[in-house]
Amino acid sequence: MSDRDPAVLLDTHVWWWFATGNARLEKSPALREIQEAQNSNKIFISVISVWEIGMLESKGRLQLNQGVQSWIQMALTSPGVRLKELTASIAIESTRLPGVFHPDPADRILVATARELKVPIITADAEIIAYANQNYVKAVKV
Repeated sequence: MSDRDPAVLLDTHVWWWFATGNARLEKSPALREIQEAQNSNKIFISVISVWEIGMLESKGRLQLNQGVQSWIQMALTSPGVRLKELTASIAIESTRLPGVFHPDPADRILVATARELKVPIITADAEIIAYANQNYVKAVKV
Protein backbone atom coordinates (compact mmCIF):
# COMPACT_ATOMS: atom_id res chain seq x y z
CA MET A 1 0.00 0.00 0.00
CA SER A 2 1.19 3.51 -0.76
CA ASP A 3 1.93 6.28 1.73
CA ARG A 4 -1.24 8.16 0.79
CA ASP A 5 -4.46 7.68 2.71
CA PRO A 6 -6.55 5.88 0.08
CA ALA A 7 -10.19 6.82 -0.27
CA VAL A 8 -12.74 6.35 -3.06
CA LEU A 9 -16.36 7.08 -3.87
CA LEU A 10 -18.21 4.20 -5.48
CA ASP A 11 -20.70 4.91 -8.24
CA THR A 12 -24.02 3.20 -7.54
CA HIS A 13 -23.48 0.28 -9.91
CA VAL A 14 -19.97 -0.29 -8.51
CA TRP A 15 -21.35 -0.32 -4.97
CA TRP A 16 -23.89 -2.93 -6.11
CA TRP A 17 -21.12 -5.01 -7.72
CA PHE A 18 -18.91 -4.67 -4.64
CA ALA A 19 -21.70 -5.66 -2.23
CA THR A 20 -22.82 -8.61 -4.35
CA GLY A 21 -19.38 -9.90 -5.40
CA ASN A 22 -19.94 -9.29 -9.11
CA ALA A 23 -17.25 -10.88 -11.30
CA ARG A 24 -16.95 -7.74 -13.44
CA LEU A 25 -15.52 -5.87 -10.47
CA GLU A 26 -13.34 -8.79 -9.38
CA LYS A 27 -11.57 -8.73 -12.77
CA SER A 28 -11.02 -4.96 -12.71
CA PRO A 29 -7.79 -3.19 -11.72
CA ALA A 30 -10.06 -0.78 -9.80
CA LEU A 31 -10.60 -3.51 -7.22
CA ARG A 32 -7.14 -2.85 -5.78
CA GLU A 33 -8.01 0.80 -5.14
CA ILE A 34 -11.27 -0.25 -3.51
CA GLN A 35 -9.46 -2.75 -1.29
CA GLU A 36 -6.89 -0.13 -0.25
CA ALA A 37 -9.70 2.29 0.60
CA GLN A 38 -11.44 -0.48 2.53
CA ASN A 39 -8.31 -0.99 4.61
CA SER A 40 -8.39 2.74 5.43
CA ASN A 41 -12.14 2.66 6.19
CA LYS A 42 -12.74 5.14 3.37
CA ILE A 43 -15.04 3.60 0.81
CA PHE A 44 -17.57 6.39 0.47
CA ILE A 45 -21.13 5.78 -0.67
CA SER A 46 -23.25 8.79 -1.54
CA VAL A 47 -26.74 8.89 -0.09
CA ILE A 48 -27.94 9.36 -3.69
CA SER A 49 -26.77 5.78 -4.33
CA VAL A 50 -29.10 4.60 -1.56
CA TRP A 51 -31.92 6.40 -3.37
CA GLU A 52 -30.88 4.88 -6.73
CA ILE A 53 -30.82 1.34 -5.32
CA GLY A 54 -34.27 1.91 -3.81
CA MET A 55 -35.60 3.20 -7.14
CA LEU A 56 -34.08 0.35 -9.16
CA GLU A 57 -35.50 -2.22 -6.74
CA SER A 58 -38.95 -0.61 -6.74
CA LYS A 59 -39.01 -0.74 -10.57
CA GLY A 60 -37.96 -4.40 -10.59
CA ARG A 61 -34.58 -3.64 -12.22
CA LEU A 62 -32.70 -5.05 -9.20
CA GLN A 63 -33.62 -8.24 -7.41
CA LEU A 64 -32.69 -8.41 -3.74
CA ASN A 65 -32.71 -11.52 -1.55
CA GLN A 66 -34.20 -9.42 1.27
CA GLY A 67 -36.12 -6.18 1.72
CA VAL A 68 -34.45 -3.10 0.29
CA GLN A 69 -34.11 -1.47 3.73
CA SER A 70 -32.36 -4.56 5.11
CA TRP A 71 -30.11 -4.84 2.05
CA ILE A 72 -29.08 -1.17 2.31
CA GLN A 73 -28.34 -1.53 6.02
CA MET A 74 -26.24 -4.64 5.38
CA ALA A 75 -24.34 -3.03 2.49
CA LEU A 76 -23.64 0.15 4.49
CA THR A 77 -22.21 -1.82 7.40
CA SER A 78 -19.68 -3.68 5.24
CA PRO A 79 -16.10 -3.18 6.43
CA GLY A 80 -14.64 0.14 5.33
CA VAL A 81 -17.88 1.56 3.95
CA ARG A 82 -18.97 5.05 5.00
CA LEU A 83 -22.15 6.85 4.00
CA LYS A 84 -21.65 10.39 2.71
CA GLU A 85 -24.72 12.51 3.33
CA LEU A 86 -25.98 15.07 0.84
CA THR A 87 -24.84 18.44 2.14
CA ALA A 88 -25.90 21.87 1.00
CA SER A 89 -22.47 22.44 -0.54
CA ILE A 90 -22.69 19.19 -2.55
CA ALA A 91 -26.20 20.08 -3.71
CA ILE A 92 -25.09 23.51 -4.88
CA GLU A 93 -21.86 22.17 -6.43
CA SER A 94 -23.92 19.65 -8.44
CA THR A 95 -25.73 22.58 -10.11
CA ARG A 96 -22.49 24.40 -10.94
CA LEU A 97 -20.08 21.74 -12.15
CA PRO A 98 -17.38 23.23 -14.36
CA GLY A 99 -17.16 22.27 -18.00
CA VAL A 100 -19.82 20.27 -19.80
CA PHE A 101 -21.58 17.41 -18.03
CA HIS A 102 -24.92 15.73 -18.68
CA PRO A 103 -27.99 16.76 -16.66
CA ASP A 104 -28.69 13.50 -14.77
CA PRO A 105 -29.16 14.68 -11.15
CA ALA A 106 -27.83 11.50 -9.50
CA ASP A 107 -24.63 11.53 -11.57
CA ARG A 108 -24.18 15.25 -10.92
CA ILE A 109 -24.50 14.65 -7.16
CA LEU A 110 -22.02 11.76 -7.35
CA VAL A 111 -19.48 13.88 -9.21
CA ALA A 112 -20.00 16.82 -6.84
CA THR A 113 -19.50 14.46 -3.89
CA ALA A 114 -16.23 13.11 -5.32
CA ARG A 115 -15.05 16.66 -5.96
CA GLU A 116 -15.92 17.76 -2.41
CA LEU A 117 -14.23 14.74 -0.85
CA LYS A 118 -11.28 15.10 -3.26
CA VAL A 119 -11.40 11.38 -4.02
CA PRO A 120 -11.69 9.41 -7.25
CA ILE A 121 -15.03 7.98 -8.25
CA ILE A 122 -14.91 4.32 -9.27
CA THR A 123 -17.26 3.89 -12.22
CA ALA A 124 -18.02 2.23 -15.54
CA ASP A 125 -20.22 5.19 -16.58
CA ALA A 126 -18.98 6.57 -19.91
CA GLU A 127 -20.34 10.07 -19.16
CA ILE A 128 -18.44 10.28 -15.87
CA ILE A 129 -15.27 8.89 -17.46
CA ALA A 130 -15.52 11.48 -20.26
CA TYR A 131 -15.99 14.24 -17.67
CA ALA A 132 -12.96 12.98 -15.75
CA ASN A 133 -10.96 13.12 -18.98
CA GLN A 134 -11.62 16.89 -18.91
CA ASN A 135 -9.77 16.89 -15.54
CA TYR A 136 -12.74 18.14 -13.48
CA VAL A 137 -12.87 15.01 -11.30
CA LYS A 138 -10.69 11.94 -10.92
CA ALA A 139 -12.28 8.69 -12.00
CA VAL A 140 -11.09 5.10 -12.05
CA LYS A 141 -12.70 3.04 -14.76
CA VAL A 142 -13.99 -0.41 -13.98
